[in-house]
This record gives sequence, C-alpha cells and structure tokens, in this order.
Amino acid sequence: MRQEVRSGAGLYLAVAAGGFRRYATYGTATAAGVFTNTAFGFIVAYTYIALWNERPGLGGYDQAQALTFVWVSQSLLAAGALIGGGFQEEMQERVRTGDIAVDLYRPADLQMWWLAADLGRAAFQLLGRGLFPLVAGALAFQLALPADPLRWLLFLASVTLGLVVSFAVRYLLGLAAFWLMDGAGINMMATVVSIFFSGMLLPLTVFPGGFGEFVRVLPWAAMLQIPMDVLLGKHAGAGSAAGALAFQAGWAGVLLGAGRLLQSAATRKVVVQGG
Repeated sequence: MRQEVRSGAGLYLAVAAGGFRRYATYGTATAAGVFTNTAFGFIVAYTYIALWNERPGLGGYDQAQALTFVWVSQSLLAAGALIGGGFQEEMQERVRTGDIAVDLYRPADLQMWWLAADLGRAAFQLLGRGLFPLVAGALAFQLALPADPLRWLLFLASVTLGLVVSFAVRYLLGLAAFWLMDGAGINMMATVVSIFFSGMLLPLTVFPGGFGEFVRVLPWAAMLQIPMDVLLGKHAGAGSAAGALAFQAGWAGVLLGAGRLLQSAATRKVVVQGG
C-alpha cells in the first residue's frame, strides 16, 4: 500500500515537472508575457494612484497597499490563468478530436493528471512571468510588501490554494466540452467573470453593501482577493489567517468534488467527434 502511494506521488510529481519544462521552452512567449504584464502594471498603477488620490483609503487600503495589490496581482495573473492560458482549451480540443480516450486509458486519474500538469505550469509562470513585474513595480513605486517571513509563508500557502481553486473551475470548463464540443463561448464568458469577480479589475473590498459581501464569498475571490489580503495583513492573527485559508480549501474541495462528479458523468458519455 505504501509503495503504491509513493509510486502514485512520483507519477504526479513527474507530470508536474513535465508541465514546468513544457512552458519553460517557450522563451519568446514568456518574454512577451513579462513585457505585457509589466506595461499593463504601470497603466493600472497610475490609474490606481489617481483613484486613491481622490478616494484615500478606498476599499480599506492605503495607496501603497493598493499599488502592492496591482503589482502582486500582475505576478499572479498568468499563474492563475485568470485571463485564460491554462489547460482547459487543450483538454477541450482533446475531447473534440477524441484524443481524450487516450487520457482515459492511462493508469492515472484524469483529474489528478491535469491538476499536476497545471500546477507545474503555474510554478513556471510564477517564476518566469511573476518575479520581474513585481521587482519593476517595487523599484518604481512605494509598495507595502511585508518584512515578516511568516506572512510570506501564509501568502504562499494561500496562493497554492488559489491555484487549486482556479484549476477546479477550469476543469469544469474542460469537462463541459463533452456536451458542448466547442468551448470558445464558455471560455470567453469564464474569462470575463474571472476578471471581474477575482479582484483583478478592482479589489473586491471596493464593492459596497450586499453586492460586495456576495462577490467576496464566490470562488473567484479565493483565486486572488484572499491571497492579496493575506499578504497585506488583512487576515492578521492565527484565527483570521486560518479562516481565510479554510475558505479557499472549502471552495477547492467543493469544486474538485463537482469536477469528480461531472467527470464520472462525462466518461459515460464519451462522444468521439472526428476521431
């Protein structure tokens, strides 16, 4: 039993490493992504400066915290596939062509296989596209980056959970291809929802009243807003930090469970189109 667990863990670690190496080969695309994230970061940063000059303390952040939100968000954007670029399009194409049948015959769980590959991709994107924009932002603006190593460890844990939640949402999109065949429409809708409800456009704490409370309990908040608040000390104290991580873990469990159920239904409805 123990040997089987070690063998399974080794398999998924190898898949994750393969995902990392695969994206590391696209040097030109990575450089273009770094430039885009950095340029967009400057545009959003100056927009935030103008907004926070007019509304100091908006959303519970001072200007330095708001600028930190901008630049750390840019460093997480590609890793979390918040505007696309994850595995779901490839999975949808494999369903459309019938190549998904090969995946189902592998001696590995379909969901775990894609999760491992996507986490490998995300790890590369964090390093390859995340570090430079953050350094550029820190050099150009006064950011509220914490000095406490524990805060950074909690942030890393929160980011990891956010990546799992992001995967779980996108896995549902991938599985939807078993019924829709063409995922372009649903992917576009999912990107718009992700941009608005993750906090990438504006921190979710900016939204007032009941609507603000509603968007902060959706799964997209677990992808970006919660990790940012952990980093900025909005969840100070063991109880608050544990609650934030539990919120993310709860959504991860719910969405992965939903993916497992939908996967079970999908594999009973394997429709091979063009293959």
